[in-house]
Amino acid sequence: MSSTLLEVTRASHEEVERLERLIVKDLQTEPPTNKDRLHQSHRVRNMIEQISSTTHKLIEIYEDKDNARKDEIAALGGQSATSANVNVFSAFYDRLKEIREYHRRHPAARYVVDTNDEYEQLLKEEPVIEFTGEEAFGRYLDLHELYNDYINSKFGNQIEYSAYLDVFSDPGKISRKLKLTRQYREYMQKLLEYLVYFFERTEPLQDLDRIFSKVIAEFEEQWSNGLVEGWKNENHEDGNLQQQDAIIDLDYYSTVEELIELGPEKLKEALAALGLKTGGTVQQRAERLFLTKHTPLEKLDRKHFAKGSRGPEQNGGAVALQPSEDAKEIALMEAKMKKLCDLLYETIVRTKENIEKKHALTYDEIVQEREEDEVQPESESDDEDQQIYNPLKLPMGWDGKPIPYWLYKLHGLGQEFKCEICGNHSYWGRRAYERHFKEWRHQHGMRCLGIPNTKNFNEITSIEEAKQLWEKIQEKQGLNKWRPDLEEEYEDQEGNIYNKKTYTDLQRQGLI
Repeated sequence: MSSTLLEVTRASHEEVERLERLIVKDLQTEPPTNKDRLHQSHRVRNMIEQISSTTHKLIEIYEDKDNARKDEIAALGGQSATSANVNVFSAFYDRLKEIREYHRRHPAARYVVDTNDEYEQLLKEEPVIEFTGEEAFGRYLDLHELYNDYINSKFGNQIEYSAYLDVFSDPGKISRKLKLTRQYREYMQKLLEYLVYFFERTEPLQDLDRIFSKVIAEFEEQWSNGLVEGWKNENHEDGNLQQQDAIIDLDYYSTVEELIELGPEKLKEALAALGLKTGGTVQQRAERLFLTKHTPLEKLDRKHFAKGSRGPEQNGGAVALQPSEDAKEIALMEAKMKKLCDLLYETIVRTKENIEKKHALTYDEIVQEREEDEVQPESESDDEDQQIYNPLKLPMGWDGKPIPYWLYKLHGLGQEFKCEICGNHSYWGRRAYERHFKEWRHQHGMRCLGIPNTKNFNEITSIEEAKQLWEKIQEKQGLNKWRPDLEEEYEDQEGNIYNKKTYTDLQRQGLI
């Protein structure tokens, strides 16, 4: 005997309530590490998806398009009964007989399985989250593949990876002509897909669809007014300027089939802009347009030109397409990308700091740091159940507990030191302040100033003071200064070479 619809409805409501209680219970515990926080978020996300799926099934049952639920409710009250209560009881005992017969033939069905333990196991589940080694479990972005696409493209520049992290979120410096190429579109699609995938893995409880719906609404309003950054007045300029901005190199299309994918309307507009005939099938239009890839328009047979056409103003080998739809699609992708970069701002900053830190480390130090990162989450997870009472927010000692307050005062850990060379980074305590002069952050800052990080510059945290001291050292050492006593050379009769000071001394003594 199959489960009735009413029983399915009851069980579904019960499952939804249990999952809601589990979500509340899970969120009441504060995860001690970033790894535990991600596991908790993905567990909650999975339970929300189960609730959503179960709710959709309940909606289908309540809509009752096939009247199955209505018939079942009528059967419970005796469908054939009109006014006789006897028929109601007879229907009840008939169903009771069927149930007893079913359990007699299936004895195992008598025992009710307790699902509490099964639901409790969901709280201990550790979902599998895929991260690359460079992403370090969601702490950093891994944009190396997109960086290679950027520096090898026509719209990109030959810059370092750390500099790319500053410019990838701001495509405003790229010209509109290069943005309308297929290469830029594919790059932007790839970048947007990666950022969406990374955001879904690190922030699974965020409603990305709702975020994008707001972005689209704001974009549509700005686009209609021609106020989209980097695409201003796209819809309000004259046709000649639109055609000039919409030129696409045919170098990106190696076959006629690729041109066919543009569609008949775009091919027609492109042929019209070049002064060529716009009739025929899609295949004929694409073949006619493809002729301009290797043949200048001046040498093209006149039979391909439309009647009364004087030829296009553009150079051969370029196609003018109407930019409105393509430009709008690319501009919308840029708007979504910028919104994701705003949401991932802290991650982008951490990624850049990590890259700069790696530049100042040796290979052995990088390997050692990676091993410590792998061991650290395991040691933290062992003490996840221990909640440490630390109202004064004292630093943690080697045993994982706050250090004594007298030791905190002895080392002056409440004293803040700021270093302008390190980007106004704060160091707490004299010991950490003195140690930082040999660390990667200070070394990188001195390297950017073009000053060697020697002992002479210890205790110097101001950029202006460091520059003044470096100028004094250079003057004292005589760098870039002509010293005739030491550098001017003299030769005696025997061909011996002396500097000016030695030569005059020997000559004064009568030895030369």
